Amino acid sequence: MDRLKGKVAIVTGSTSGIGTGIAKLFAAEGAKVVICGRREAKGQEVVDAIKAEGGEASYHFMDIMQIESIDALIKDTVEKYGKVDILVNNAANVGLKDGRVDEITLDMWDAIFASDIRGTFYATKCVIPYMQQNNGGSIINIGSMASCGGDLGSTAYACAKAGVDMLTQSTALQYGKSNIRCNCVRPGLIVTPDNEAKVPQVLKDIFLNNIMVGRYGRPSDIANMCVYLASDESEFFTGQVVTVDGGLNSHVSTVGEFKNMASRTW
Repeated sequence: MDRLKGKVAIVTGSTSGIGTGIAKLFAAEGAKVVICGRREAKGQEVVDAIKAEGGEASYHFMDIMQIESIDALIKDTVEKYGKVDILVNNAANVGLKDGRVDEITLDMWDAIFASDIRGTFYATKCVIPYMQQNNGGSIINIGSMASCGGDLGSTAYACAKAGVDMLTQSTALQYGKSNIRCNCVRPGLIVTPDNEAKVPQVLKDIFLNNIMVGRYGRPSDIANMCVYLASDESEFFTGQVVTVDGGLNSHVSTVGEFKNMASRTW
């Protein structure tokens, strides 16, 4: 369990959900992890849980909408630990309302882009000089399967997350010569203690009927991929957008209907 031994990792939005799962596994693999988000009490709970398992972690306030807090996060981490080896851009305000093109106001559009792509861009921009000084690093962006294709709603969110895909590839291209890798992980439907009661059962059923492995995703599924991308094992792996969704997006859209019919094609 030493795949990240000696590395310093920042996981944004790690006070709950997928971010917490990533942070805990990073710590278990030997990384010094900075937990960050707006909720100090929740963040401290994650830190305490990591320390109880023998890991090393600390909490730092960060609001993805406030660039000053992103500046402080990166600078304070380097001051405390001497470097940043890994940045996971997980923070995003998924609770912002969205809709069809004709329904979205410019204020809604701007708020979603500020949360879901602007903050990711700025954190990446801030950490690159420190990674260059450290002769390399790994940046992992958490995207969304919403960027895989058109949808009936969530237009601004999908467009912002598509921007994360392209930011990933541009960053990988521009800084590969500095031994900085950048990849993106698109989670499928990940059910967590925080969101389980909020996801309607009918939606869960639709997803489950199209997930090839027959279960919902867990934070650990995303965390396992992130450990690989953060470790030296993936030193030849960069500029990639990887969908971790149990096969949800790997088949034609009619598969769910064929399953319901008990078709021989299934």
